[in-house]
Amino acid sequence: MKMENLLKKPIFFEPNRVGRVYLGGALFADFFGDGSTDGFEPEEWVASNVKAINKVSKGEKEGVSRVKDTDIYFDDLLTEHKAEMLGDREEFGVLTKVLDSAIRLPAQAHPDKAFSREHFNSNYGKAESWVVLATRENASLYFGFNKQYTEDEFKAAIEQSKTDKSAMERLLNRIPVKTGDVFFVPAKMAHAIGAGCLILEIQEPSDFTVQPEYWCGEYLLNDKEMYIDLPKDTAVKVFDFSVFGEEAVNMGRKIPQVISDKNGVKHEALITYSDTPCFAVERYVLNNAETVLEHKPCVYVVTEGEGAVLCGGDEKPLKKGDYFFLPFAADETVIKTDTAITVVACLPPEK
Repeated sequence: MKMENLLKKPIFFEPNRVGRVYLGGALFADFFGDGSTDGFEPEEWVASNVKAINKVSKGEKEGVSRVKDTDIYFDDLLTEHKAEMLGDREEFGVLTKVLDSAIRLPAQAHPDKAFSREHFNSNYGKAESWVVLATRENASLYFGFNKQYTEDEFKAAIEQSKTDKSAMERLLNRIPVKTGDVFFVPAKMAHAIGAGCLILEIQEPSDFTVQPEYWCGEYLLNDKEMYIDLPKDTAVKVFDFSVFGEEAVNMGRKIPQVISDKNGVKHEALITYSDTPCFAVERYVLNNAETVLEHKPCVYVVTEGEGAVLCGGDEKPLKKGDYFFLPFAADETVIKTDTAITVVACLPPEK
């Protein structure tokens, strides 16, 4: 495909599984239709220009998406064709993932921008959001401390977690979840994804995670994996102890807001720029209908159903699990379906 044609249409990618130390991935079998089972590649990084931070790396491009049927990587495309890809933006500024956890992940928090600038020389923290796509039995999330704790009490629980795997879990609010639930996770909020959740995660484009718990399932974390090369006393400053209990849960849970609902197309806001300037998330639910995709640059993920995407005279079939990046320079792009399809739009930061 000629480059000028590539930049004017939806850009699809090769599968992009990223290794993690937690077990998961079986729910990918239904979502992506790929026969996946539980293993240690439980994350699909979607239209990603972010490199993964792993103890054992697959290579310098691990985590970065490759354009389908080419040797072109997404980060290079954004750099070399910035105007066509992003318009007047300097960066795309958002990372989207699909992840499936078979176990509870370690209790963790992510830095805000100020912390990242000071300690990681990065302009990005890691505010994130979750859209629950599917669940296993007794699926849950952990969100916010369940009461007010001091930093010393928190540090004591960290040490206790070496011999008591539930020590950190007991500090957090456990929230049973179902398909369709939406949460916003502010930077510095204590949280953990529980067992049994297939999640669409939209976040700032970093891999900074402080997870000061000794065990992830049967895997013993080392200091680098727990504290990302920070002194322990510095790393725990990532956690905000001032918000807890029901206040924390209410801060995180989001109710979809209907933007419009007509002619078989429901358009909803899931995460808005009033929640965070870092990204926004919208959802299109179509029933025997079609709609123009108004956001570009943007990542679109098909979360249910099937249909087609039309652009520049071409028509490409779509099904659950498909995703693409729509460049700023793309021709008018339409989603249509003769049955039903749900598409989530993952928008870059507010200008």
